[in-house]
Amino acid sequence: MKCLSDYLWQTLVPLIFFSFVWVLYRFIDKQEEVEQIKKEHLEMELKFLKSQINPHVLFNNLNTIYSYALEKPNETPELILRLSDNLKHVLYESNAKKIPLHKEIQFIDNYMTFQELRTEGVNTIVYTKRIENKNNQIAPLLLITIIENAFKHSSLNSEISVSINENNGVLECICENDFTEKDNDLAEFKIGLKNLEKRLKLLYNNDYEFTITQNSKYKVYLKLNLI
Repeated sequence: MKCLSDYLWQTLVPLIFFSFVWVLYRFIDKQEEVEQIKKEHLEMELKFLKSQINPHVLFNNLNTIYSYALEKPNETPELILRLSDNLKHVLYESNAKKIPLHKEIQFIDNYMTFQELRTEGVNTIVYTKRIENKNNQIAPLLLITIIENAFKHSSLNSEISVSINENNGVLECICENDFTEKDNDLAEFKIGLKNLEKRLKLLYNNDYEFTITQNSKYKVYLKLNLI
């Protein structure tokens, strides 16, 4: 009985130990697999949300360039360069998780130039910016959603205000525009902003503030901690 007991002890203990180690490694591998799946799902969702940026902006810009080619041909080359720069930003630079703030601001500057030309005589645009550190990193194509939404749904003969400020690594973007009740009732009025909020949650977790207020004007406020 003693020999049998010693035999079982010497056999079962290593067997149980190695079985436990094997289960542990399997558990760790499974956790790594789950984390990898979550990461891939996150990246796919971010790409999908980024793809929701409306392509009508490109068509509007091309129409603006066409008009200037007929009326002011000397100014057309600069507009083509601006459009080319923005296409490069959307197609290539925006694939990075973070980009220097000055690249995103340049993209916004070009966009605002086209909007000022396109809405000349129709809307009043007030665009202000103050950037302390242009090398801070920001997720690409976040601000354009707010700004584009303000132009897309503003009423005619109204004022559109866009303000971008960065100080000590904190960026604030404020957009205000008048709206019509018809636009207010459309479901698509908030689709772009809902997609933006999903991106903010995925990218910035709790390091942001995003509010929408609606009184006499429609106001969207975004605050990001860039560092």
